[in-house]
Parts: sequence; C-alpha cells; structure tokens
Amino acid sequence: METIKSRYGHLIGELMAHVPQEAQVSELNVYQEGARSILPFIDTIIDDYLDGCSSIEGLEHLESLHAHASRGESCLLLMEHYSNFDLPVFHYLLRKASTDGDALASDIVAIAGIKLNEENPAVHAFARAYTRIVIYPSRSMQIIKEKFKDPKELYQEMKRSLSINHAAMKALSGAKQNGKMILVFPAGTRYRPWDPSSKQGVREIASYIKSFSKFCLVSINGNILRLNTSGDMGEDVLHHDRVIYSVSPVHDSKEFLESVKYDLHFRDDKKQAVVDTIMDLLDAMHQETENRCDG
Repeated sequence: METIKSRYGHLIGELMAHVPQEAQVSELNVYQEGARSILPFIDTIIDDYLDGCSSIEGLEHLESLHAHASRGESCLLLMEHYSNFDLPVFHYLLRKASTDGDALASDIVAIAGIKLNEENPAVHAFARAYTRIVIYPSRSMQIIKEKFKDPKELYQEMKRSLSINHAAMKALSGAKQNGKMILVFPAGTRYRPWDPSSKQGVREIASYIKSFSKFCLVSINGNILRLNTSGDMGEDVLHHDRVIYSVSPVHDSKEFLESVKYDLHFRDDKKQAVVDTIMDLLDAMHQETENRCDG
C-alpha cells in the first residue's frame, strides 16, 4: 500500500517550503487564503491516481449557483465526505472542466476543522492550497474533555475554541456576501465504513441552511485517498480510481425548509431532522450514480 509520504516524500519538502509556517489557529487567522503555488504539487499526485474518465456531472448547476453568488446571494455547497482529497480532486476537475472552471474553483471557500491545521504538518501543507475558514468543530469538544484533564488547561482550550468559532462566523458572514460559495461537509467528518455514526449529519448544518439563500448538494462516487484504519491522516492510502461528483440543481433554502416542514412536526429534534433529510438526499444521489455506473 502506497501513502503520499512513501510515494511522494521528495515532493513534500518542496511543497512545505511554499506554506506559511504558522499552523496554530487563533481568532486572528481563521480565514486562510489558498496558496496557488501549492496546487502543482497536489495536481501531480492527482494526475497519477485519478482515472481519466473522472468528471463532474451537473456542472451547469454549479455554474448557476455561482451566478447567484455573483449577484450577492449567500450560496452553500453541501458535499459528501470520504477523504482529505474530496476538495482537491473537485478543485482539480473544475479547473480542467472549462474556461470558467478556474473562477468557480477560486470562489469556493471550505469550512475546515482545526485538526487539518494542527495534527500533522504535511496534512496542513496540503490543506493550505485551498481557501478555508477554520472552525473548532462540535465533534472535537468531547476530545477536548478527554485530552485536557487539568481544569485550568481545559478552561483555556474551551475559551480558545469559542474565540476561534466566533471569529470564523464573522469571516463566514463576510465571505458569503462577497461572491463566494461556502463548501461544508454536513457529516462533519470523513465517512468510516466501520463507524456508521460517521455518516450522520451534524445538527449545526440546519442553521447553515437557514442562514443561506441557495444551496447545491454534491455526492461523490470513487476515492483516490482511502482512510487508514489507524486514524493517522498522514498514513491514508493512495488508490487508482474514477471519481464522479454529481451536483444537484440549485435549491432555494427557504423553499426547502418549507417542503420538509410537515415531516418535522413529528420529530423532537427538528434541526437533526433537517440534516437527516439532507443526508438522505445525498445518499440517494450517490446510489443513483453507483447504479448507473455499475449498469
């Protein structure tokens, strides 16, 4: 099994020379502009492992969403999540797709967990190629409590998480009003087949949908960077594969919430019910593509 480290160790040093050295996140640097000088290094890996039949289906829907964003409307992309290369491959295929693809890719701002910055220097280097707003995810709160046994240290880390997320929301407000499409993974983590809970959407996504005007769903079939069961992101395994992204038609957020309102009357947790609906729709898109490609 080949990893990025074992196959491309010679590139990582060169790549990291293009990366801002500060990986620690604070309220001062939650908005991190993508470093385009890093893209050629990542594109080399993608070129080696991505099947030539890989594509983005429904690109016209993404172009429509981008047009809405360009008119000042707040626009959201809700994407399935299987690996740390979900965004890089999507970005790569957009830039290859058409003359407008580079503009589409440049106007995507991803919401990213703090772990990508602080857990592994090489993972941080790859992540810095793409414009992101860094947050302290709700899933990390339990980890905080387990990691920091000293009450004073726990208090300081909780305080840090709140300041980071407050700054991230301010950065998000600015980005979504300035022609950017905000990309969010509604599961909040990469899907791990041995952990079914990793495919459940996080309830905060309901608040995102409510605060945006328009959104598209993006399903993913195929994956060139498979998870390592050790959990170490730096040891994820490279895999030759065809990757197909499917983009849904543009949804009006208000109309979508109204359409599912009846069903929510019978659920105690209405926010979770909204997110469950999103995950069901993404899964249906995924299955439809899988059935079509297998057939």
